[in-house]
Amino acid sequence: MSDNASAAAVPRQRGLLGRLQAFIEAGPTQTAIIVVIVVNAIVIGLETSPAAMERAGDLLRALDAAALTIFVIELAIKLVVYRARFFRDPWNLFDFAIVAVSLAPAGEGTSVLRSLRILRALRLVSMVPRMRIVVQALLQAIPSMGSVLALLALVFYVASVMATKLYGADFEQFFGSIGRSAFSLFQIMTLESWSMGIVRPVMAEHPYAWAFFVPFILIVTFAVLNLFIAIIVNSMHDAAASFAEQQAQAHDAALRALTEELARLRVEVKGLTATGKDGTHSS
Repeated sequence: MSDNASAAAVPRQRGLLGRLQAFIEAGPTQTAIIVVIVVNAIVIGLETSPAAMERAGDLLRALDAAALTIFVIELAIKLVVYRARFFRDPWNLFDFAIVAVSLAPAGEGTSVLRSLRILRALRLVSMVPRMRIVVQALLQAIPSMGSVLALLALVFYVASVMATKLYGADFEQFFGSIGRSAFSLFQIMTLESWSMGIVRPVMAEHPYAWAFFVPFILIVTFAVLNLFIAIIVNSMHDAAASFAEQQAQAHDAALRALTEELARLRVEVKGLTATGKDGTHSS
């Protein structure tokens, strides 16, 4: 079975559709698409280099057009094979949206759309199952992170008001308003130049300022942010377990289908053998 979600959901078809389905779900085809995605991402990156465009601009543009053609053909085959089921898979919709953006006409007013071609590299997420697990885990963690975000926002608001009241008069550039205080506290939370850049100058005027900033760092940086990590790790574990269960179910379904096919072939062989014997006896 293929790693694609569509492959697990759509039974094997017969005739031309069956051959197309076998082709698009085959491991070598999936690997080739991944290689095209990686090469196309490199090509788009090279197009940002004036030297590379001067030396091989025509080749880079041709490779980009070839990659886009392959992506369009791949999606067209999936649309033909999966039909309405294609739009039930969020990853298919993700791929469709990225390729649709790439097909937008390029011009002076669409330079932003042209720059969005690099989004094709994100198709690796839908093609590589392990990357899909990470994205699914992050999406599943969003509801749980809501309460943590609310707590973080509350702490930031309270700390911003306090910092503005305490240090705004002497350090207007850092704490002159709630907005400036919130930005300064965000910098302190990230531990980026927080000591020499903000806290020590404040402590030069307010020696006991450490009693405000140290608890803030302990609460926000080492407590609340670690809650985000715990939620994401737990969600990753659940997503990995769910993926393993889906893979096992797909493997069992394929095994059952193969067993049923073998049983049907045995019945047909027995029928042909019996027919052959009857013909021999009658002659």
